[in-house]
This record gives sequence, C-alpha cells and structure tokens, in this order.
Amino acid sequence: MPALELAEVILAVIIGTLAAIVYSLRVLILLERRVASMEANIQRMAAKVLKQEKAIKKAVSR
Repeated sequence: MPALELAEVILAVIIGTLAAIVYSLRVLILLERRVASMEANIQRMAAKVLKQEKAIKKAVSR
C-alpha cells in the first residue's frame, strides 16, 4: 500500500506543476495583450505628434 500512496503523491505533484504552468501561460498572454495595447496607443500618439509637427513646420516655413 505505501507504493500506491507514493504514486498518488507524485501524481498530485505533477498535476499541480502542470496547473501552475497553465496558469503562468495565461498570465503571460494577458500581459502580452496589455503590452500590445500600450504599444498601439504609443504609435497612435506618435503619429499625432508627427502630424502636428508637420503642420507647425509648414506654418513656420510660410
């Protein structure tokens, strides 16, 4: 019987480890989405700034 209990403990450890890996991957995916969203916002802001700079440069060169 002790061998069966040891096998159950080992199986529980393996299942726990796999669950932790799956949870970590889920968290990484959510963080990647947040970073991608921030990157898109930064690109939009940079495009707006560039557009404003071009308008200012055009106004100054007149």
